[in-house]
Parts: sequence; C-alpha cells; structure tokens
Amino acid sequence: MSGYIKTMKDLEAATYGYGGNTGNALLKAGGVVGGFGTPHDTASNPFTAAAGLGDLYNVLYGQKVWSMLNQEVNPLAMLAKRPYTSSGWRVLKSRPIGGSGSEFATGANAVTAGISSANAATPRADTIGGVPENAVLGTDFVALAPEYTKLYVSPKTIAHLFEFSELGMELAAIDDGVGDIRAIVREDMGKLHAEVQSKMLVMPLEKYSENNTTGIEKNYTSLLKIVSSAAELAQMADDDVFYHNQTNNGTAAQLADATSIFGTERTVTVDTSGGSGNYTYTGVASFLDAEVDFGANYTSGGCRVLTLSLLNDMIRRIRQNGGNPKVILTGYDTIQKIADLLQSQERFMDRKEVVPTHNGVRGVKGQEVGFRVATYYDIPIIPAKDMPSTGKSTSNRLSDILILDTDHLWLSVMKPTQYFEDGITSGNPFGVGKLGNQGMYRTMGETCCSFFKGQGKITNLKSA
Repeated sequence: MSGYIKTMKDLEAATYGYGGNTGNALLKAGGVVGGFGTPHDTASNPFTAAAGLGDLYNVLYGQKVWSMLNQEVNPLAMLAKRPYTSSGWRVLKSRPIGGSGSEFATGANAVTAGISSANAATPRADTIGGVPENAVLGTDFVALAPEYTKLYVSPKTIAHLFEFSELGMELAAIDDGVGDIRAIVREDMGKLHAEVQSKMLVMPLEKYSENNTTGIEKNYTSLLKIVSSAAELAQMADDDVFYHNQTNNGTAAQLADATSIFGTERTVTVDTSGGSGNYTYTGVASFLDAEVDFGANYTSGGCRVLTLSLLNDMIRRIRQNGGNPKVILTGYDTIQKIADLLQSQERFMDRKEVVPTHNGVRGVKGQEVGFRVATYYDIPIIPAKDMPSTGKSTSNRLSDILILDTDHLWLSVMKPTQYFEDGITSGNPFGVGKLGNQGMYRTMGETCCSFFKGQGKITNLKSA
C-alpha cells in the first residue's frame, strides 16, 4: 500500500521528505531543498548536497523541555510538616531515679535526700518506692524530681535566586524558541528548590566535619545527624571518617558542627596522650542518643553484610525505648537487597497504601491522593535516591537505613515555600537593577525531634 506508515522512519520520511526526494522535498535548479530537520535515515544530508544551500534549513527543536534528571523528593515529602510555633521545647532527660535509658536501672546507691544525679541513675533495689507502715515523710522516703532541659531550634532560610533578561524573554517567544521562558525556568527552579531541601535532610554526617565547610548549619539539620549518637560520632572520628580526626589531630572542639544539636551538645571527649595521629575519642551517652547500629567500628574491614536480623534487632530496640516506627527510609539498593533476602526465605514484601495528611485533613482512600509502597512488618519503606552509605569500605556498600518515629520527628515550618518575582515585566526594573526579571523561591523551617531514642539508624553496610 503506497504511503502506508509502519515505523518512525516512515513517519519522518512522510513529514520531512527524507529519502527518494518524496514528501515535502522541493526540486529546485540548485538541488534538493527539504523541510526543517536533519535526516535520521541517511549517512549524508541530501539537503546540503548543493553548495550554498546550508542556510536554507534549520534543525527544529521541540518547544517542550524534557528533564533527564531524577528529582524525586521522597524525604521531604515523607516528613510531617507542622507550623513553627515556638523557639524550642522542654524535654524530660532523666527519671528522678533509674537513669535515662530505656530500661529502669538499679544499682548500689541508697536513695536519700542528698542523692546526686549520677547516683540516682542506679538506685538500690530496696529504695525505689517500697516504704514501711506508717512511713515518715522525708525520712523513710524522700521527695524526688525529674530532670528537664530545653532544646532550641532556629528556623533556617532556604532560598534560590534566578534571572532572565528582557531580550532573552522576547527571543524565546519567536523563531525556534521555547515560548514562555519564565514559566519553564520557574517550573525547573521549583523542582530544584524542593530537591535541595530533600538533599539537606539526608546530608551525610561526615559533611559536618568536612574541611572548609563552615556554613553547613545554615541548612536544615540532616536526619543522619539527628539520628546519631555520641558513640557513633566518636567512632567516626577515631576511624578517620571525619576530616577532623586523629590523623588531622582534630580536637573535640573542631567537631562542633557534628556534635551540636538543637542548642546543646552530644559530648565527645578526646584523649591526646597518644600523640600526633593517635588521638582517642570517646562518646558520653545521653538522652540525645538515638539507636545506632554501626557494628564494631568504621574501618574498611568493619563493614557488615545486611541481614534481616540487623533490621529486626533495630525495630525491637526502638520499641523497647518506647518508640513506634512509622517509616523506613533508605536507598533503592538497600530496598533491593531486603527484597532479595526475603525472597530467599520465600517471604515477600507487602504493599501498603500511604494516605498523606495535611493540617489534619486526610486524603480519601481510592482516589489519587496516596501512593503504594513496600512494607516490612507493616512499616512503609520509602526510597530516597540521595541516601548516603556511611563507612570506609570501598566495595558493595549499601545505603544507610533510617527507621523513624515521625510522631516525634517533623519539619517545623515558619514560612512555607513562596515564589517571588520582580523586574521589567512588572514595570520595576529598578527593583532588580537589571533590564530583566529576577525570581526567587524561599522556604523557612527546620527539622525537629522531641524523642531521640525513638529513632534508629543502621549504617556501615554492604551487600555481600
């Protein structure tokens, strides 16, 4: 059948006249002058066979701008958003007696009116509350008080500025332009603004000690930093994962960006008695410690193979602490490894519909307001393309795993994302000082956590 189109090659030939001088090709005295485009099905361009005809054709680019980048925003979308209503919050850091751990500790210290905070952490078993008949107040048992502290949070301003000239805007609307350049750039900059915030939420912990990185605290506090512990920070410094480490003779003060959290500190001490290059770091446990499983150390040989036991143990520890895991956040490689582990045992990851809520308004099941994700023990697994893999192993490393109780972990928003634009199209070139327009996206907020022991992290992993 003449003119029948079966393939893209046939369609291009019919549209642009490629091959056989058919379609819209024009026969002129000077040679063949064809449509707008370079042929895809011939080795040479027949349109330029005759000298001097090169200016009679042009490559036509589509008006639509297609993104070749994965700009998903899973960590940012996953995190609950709450209005910023105060500059911090008060937390219970220790029981009156029994310590600050998940388990009520006992020891050899009698509970008396003058008991110190340290001794109260390990009270004698016979003085924790049982009293004799007709007990005397203040003698047979004494007044106790919990220990509280304050955490401070300062909103961070995240902003991205861009501009386009008046001439660029006009030229984009004619010839082989993209049309409304403002709309295109605004859309792509909006994606970038969201992607950058998502990247901040999974910023590797070692970046907080990177050389010449002095302004990282202006970013959102990373979930990798929130879900950490003094023991992990000390081990990373000991094993030279941090820049400020024993090799670089880093003192504990130089780890300030890594140890500071919400106006207080995770305490890491340093022993310099070993001399240059042989410092020893020690973490001091506190209520600021999340549950972290990094293995024995962060050396290249300390990387562990991911097993289901590691996952199960972490979930158990979080629940023992009083947490209730709501989501598992990790990379695509780790999700694939978990699936392989389950498949080898003839078990399969379930699928669960996640229906997001906003300001108390819940989506309706069955309509396109939710998304389906894999689950492990009914805990949704959310993939994050930028999730780091902490450790010094050089092969087969897997992304870290965050197991989060989002009832106590949220993004406190002072100003939601807003778009601003001014310039010559608004009649105010003086505002931007250019013959063009400037646009800006701005968001103000900060990540917050009110219960560290309810959060967990498994790191220093490999696939095999």
